Amino acid sequence: MEALLNTIRHFIPLTEADAALIRQLFKIKQLSKGQYFVQEGYTCKQVGFIQQGLVRYFLNKDGQELTYEFGKEGEFICNYASFLDQSVSDESIQVLEDTSLLVISFDDLQTFYKQVPAGDRFGRLIVESIFVRAKKQLASLYSEPPEVRYRQFLQLYPDIQQRIPQYYISSYVGVKPPSLSRIRKRLAQS
Repeated sequence: MEALLNTIRHFIPLTEADAALIRQLFKIKQLSKGQYFVQEGYTCKQVGFIQQGLVRYFLNKDGQELTYEFGKEGEFICNYASFLDQSVSDESIQVLEDTSLLVISFDDLQTFYKQVPAGDRFGRLIVESIFVRAKKQLASLYSEPPEVRYRQFLQLYPDIQQRIPQYYISSYVGVKPPSLSRIRKRLAQS
């Protein structure tokens, strides 16, 4: 719980009363490797904060899973488009290793926004950072060669490369696994 409180404090100040409320609103949730935080076709009901573990975000296009994001310790996870308007999710968030989360429901998040003085500011800042990151990633996918995208992956996720199967990394970069192997070999030689 302290990691969550420290992450929130990075954005807004918290009183002891605020921290006590947050401890009440967030609940512990355990997911095993292979389970889903949210699955395509269902509504995202919670925002999660990863205490321990790793997840991937992906879309299913014609039976092919396209990985576009990873979440690790100390990060929030959610399909915000589904969560915010309680619509059906068009993406999935799958657990890549046993994962311990702190989760908050839509209604409890509204309580957080109302009762924590800068709670709504915190929500805005988180959504803004997610938007900027998604926009940069989308632009990179359409404008950068795979080698540059792989280098960006290494910069974004320097500590989790060994925890992710290579075929998920190649999907994230936008290449087939043999192409990723060639990219990695070239980078190792330079």
